[in-house]
Amino acid sequence: MLIREAKATDWPAIWAFFHPIVAAGETFTYPVDLGEEEGNEWWLLPAPSRTVVAVDDAGKVVGTAKMNRNHLGNASHIASASFMVDPAFEGGGVGRALCAHTMEWARAAGFRGMQFNAVVETNERAVGLYRSLGFEVLGTLPEGFHHPRQGYVGLHIMYCAL
Repeated sequence: MLIREAKATDWPAIWAFFHPIVAAGETFTYPVDLGEEEGNEWWLLPAPSRTVVAVDDAGKVVGTAKMNRNHLGNASHIASASFMVDPAFEGGGVGRALCAHTMEWARAAGFRGMQFNAVVETNERAVGLYRSLGFEVLGTLPEGFHHPRQGYVGLHIMYCAL
C-alpha cells in the first residue's frame, strides 16, 4: 500500500466510498445528505492542511485521510485528522497506516499533539485503533451523536501527545 498526496482526479474514487459512509450517518458528524461538491470542498483541503489517499498495488484508492490544525491562534499547535476507508478494505491495515501517517505528518510539522474532536463511541473499531496508537479518551459528550440505529450515543474527544 502506498500513501500519497490526494489529487483532484482522486475525488471520484474517494466519493465512491465517502458518500455511502456519510449517508449511513453512523460515524461522521457530516449531514447525511451532503452533496458531492460540498464534500469535495470539506475533504480535499488546501495547504498547509493536507489530504492523502492510500492506494493498493493496483493503484486503487482504498482509503483517505485529511489532516489540519485543530484550532487557530494560541491553540494552533494541536493537529487533527479524519479518516475514511473503503468498506471493502476494512480490517486490512489501511486505517492504521493512514492514522500513523497523519501522526508522522503532525510531528514533522511541529505539532505538539493530535486531537480528534468527535469520535462516535459506538465506532468501536476506530476507538480501538486510536487507543492502540496512543490516543486516550479525554472526555465524552453524553448523547452528542444521534446514531440512526442505536439512538443517542456519546462523542469522544481523543488526544495523543506527539
